[in-house]
Amino acid sequence: MSLSRRAYLSGAAAATLSLVLPQPALAGAQIEEPLIDSVRTALSSAIHNKAPPIPEFSNTEARLAYLRWLGAMSERLKKKLVDWPTRKEFLQTVWYESRRAGLDVSLVLGLVQVESNFRKYAVSSAGARGYMQVMPFWTRVIGDSDPAKLFHMQTNLRFGCVILRHYLDREAGDLFMTLGRYNGSRGRAPYPNAVFANQRLWAFDDRRSDSASA
Repeated sequence: MSLSRRAYLSGAAAATLSLVLPQPALAGAQIEEPLIDSVRTALSSAIHNKAPPIPEFSNTEARLAYLRWLGAMSERLKKKLVDWPTRKEFLQTVWYESRRAGLDVSLVLGLVQVESNFRKYAVSSAGARGYMQVMPFWTRVIGDSDPAKLFHMQTNLRFGCVILRHYLDREAGDLFMTLGRYNGSRGRAPYPNAVFANQRLWAFDDRRSDSASA
């Protein structure tokens, strides 16, 4: 086999592996904390509700508003998620899971960008996994003890949004402290400030309608 042929095959193999193997991520880690039974039960229930991430709308204008958001976000995201079906599924899922958890979708997108830069198989040095860099211990605490599922798109976004909502409730609505807790750096500014800065990149102002609902 020629050297150029061997180099080509090696490069192709490396590119393929980069798509299927966990990739390093620059992110912190949630810290495992004791949960009272009622909180554990509520979080577990939120995780196991298998409602599909399919948007539902009260009227035509609400649906059109969602489609305008989807189009705008798709344009911004296409350099990171090149494949349109994957990009559409991701945006539809993050929109659904954010609203289901009562979170601003732009905040969740900003967090995903900081945590994993939209890499499905990202793994941090602490072992956090996937788009929202969820620590594997959460699958034991409120899941089915299968951390491999954190590489599944909806599972990862479901866990991440439920955990972020839990921390927001614990911090009485203080987003700065919430984000620090999510990252394992509670009380320190760099991580929350990075998320807030990236959140602005995903802001969407559609003055014609804001009535879409999950």
